[in-house]
Amino acid sequence: MNVFLTVVLALQMLAALGMIGLILVQHGKGADMGAAFGSGGSGSLFGASGSANFLSRTTALLAAVFFVCTLALAYFGNLRPSSTGSVLESAAVSAPAAAASGSTPAAAAPAAPASGAAQIPTR
Repeated sequence: MNVFLTVVLALQMLAALGMIGLILVQHGKGADMGAAFGSGGSGSLFGASGSANFLSRTTALLAAVFFVCTLALAYFGNLRPSSTGSVLESAAVSAPAAAASGSTPAAAAPAAPASGAAQIPTR
């Protein structure tokens, strides 16, 4: 399962970088006005209107791949078993237990409060 999530995450990052690159390469709507009067539109690699179709279709394909990867990562992220408490409570309980196990009983750490609000220092 970890290998699958790594592959999906790598595919999502590649799709995001590809979309960024393709969006930056595309011309805006104002660039078409110059091509209407014959300035440089015919000398492009894909022809007068071929680059817009190719780049926009490739961007749409990469956006779809990015969207599917995002949904897959969200779905598989929710499949992990969750505890009943919050993340802060589990971190506060597990950190002193690990520190206390390696030390002597006389130097045991004080008990951690159960909630995050109790950890705020007061004057």
